[in-house]
Amino acid sequence: MTSRRGFIKAGGLALFGIGLGGIPGFLADAVAGTTTPGLFKKKKILVCIFQRGAMDGLMAVTPFTDQYLKAARPGLFMTAAQGGKNKPLIDLDGKFGLHPSMSAFEPMFREKRMAIVHGIGSPNNTRSHFDAQDYMESGTPFSKGTASGWLNRAVGLLGHDAATTPFQGVSLTSSLPRSFYGDHPAVAIKNLSDFNIQLKGNQAGANMASKSFEDLYDQTSSGLLKNTGKESFDAIKMLDKTDTKNYRPENNAVYPASALGNSLKQIAQLIKMDVGMEVAFAESGGWDTHFNQGTETGIFARNVNDLSESMMAFWNDMSKYQDEVTVMTMTEFGRTVAQNGTGGTDHGRASCNFILGNSVSGGLVHGLINPLAKENLEDGRDLAVTTDFRAVFSEVADKHLGIHNDKVLFPDWSGKQIGVMRGA
Repeated sequence: MTSRRGFIKAGGLALFGIGLGGIPGFLADAVAGTTTPGLFKKKKILVCIFQRGAMDGLMAVTPFTDQYLKAARPGLFMTAAQGGKNKPLIDLDGKFGLHPSMSAFEPMFREKRMAIVHGIGSPNNTRSHFDAQDYMESGTPFSKGTASGWLNRAVGLLGHDAATTPFQGVSLTSSLPRSFYGDHPAVAIKNLSDFNIQLKGNQAGANMASKSFEDLYDQTSSGLLKNTGKESFDAIKMLDKTDTKNYRPENNAVYPASALGNSLKQIAQLIKMDVGMEVAFAESGGWDTHFNQGTETGIFARNVNDLSESMMAFWNDMSKYQDEVTVMTMTEFGRTVAQNGTGGTDHGRASCNFILGNSVSGGLVHGLINPLAKENLEDGRDLAVTTDFRAVFSEVADKHLGIHNDKVLFPDWSGKQIGVMRGA
């Protein structure tokens, strides 16, 4: 029997979503009027962004005084040092420089509402994208058999009535991510307008408008729809007739016209729709920069610009909700210290992540990076992992969401948190 959530984990397939073009009329008519305004307000919300492909943390936040890094990256190294011929990096603290395409983050860092953790990664030294992502999303880096994801366990530990809303955990992706596998409510939302419901026989499309959701379910020949189960309708019935097509962000926020920008825009809409969401997930791709990585321009610069501009658009849009929202990024591993022969970097170990919120211990680069001499590198080539990702993820979940059960959240971990959050 399928567990109670919008989408089963088998195959990780998602069906429903809020598209920028709005909810199709016949679906909106069928499901409107089921939410209770004000029912879920003032819940804390954690938004996680997975940067798939392994972000180069040494380029995002560069230890620009390290001469070993400069020697290892003759074509990629940038500096913020005084007296340098080129100073594209934003000097954060005299040691670390923020990539210029992430300038949108600088005000938040200065206001101490953004924290950076460097040297973060998994204790498992795999350099396989698939395995590293799986371990990070399950939260058990030495166990492949874990059935649930850490975000799904977080939803369960929040202890709220699963029958109240199917929107406790929401992923703005085309399929349910590994992080949300498990027995607790989670739905994957992509774009309703792109989904083509096919009915049995040769019924005209016009007849679809007269069908209830249950009728559509019963008559569909789509294996995708059948496999998700009728629980899928629980999620869609929670949506009202919000005009998503003409949604206007608040506080002059302008979202990039990118996959991540669109995802965060839709998360903002769900928060304002008050559907009871407590954990949200989005993802950003294109971080596997083996070739022509670039410096102040190029592939990497475009990626970090999209990440920072998308996050800041979301944050500005959340001007009335900022005390309730924390945003955290993650990536499966980092890149090699040395550049390769094609102007890029290869699979490495540690990277960095960004945490945005009013309760973070911001304005600091947390973690430890030793001088990047060969003897300090993992396997003589990579930035060593000095902070287990679980130390950061658990602290954010504990302090922001009020979860205080690390034995369930990260069952194989018994380490210490690092002080990246200021308090409850």
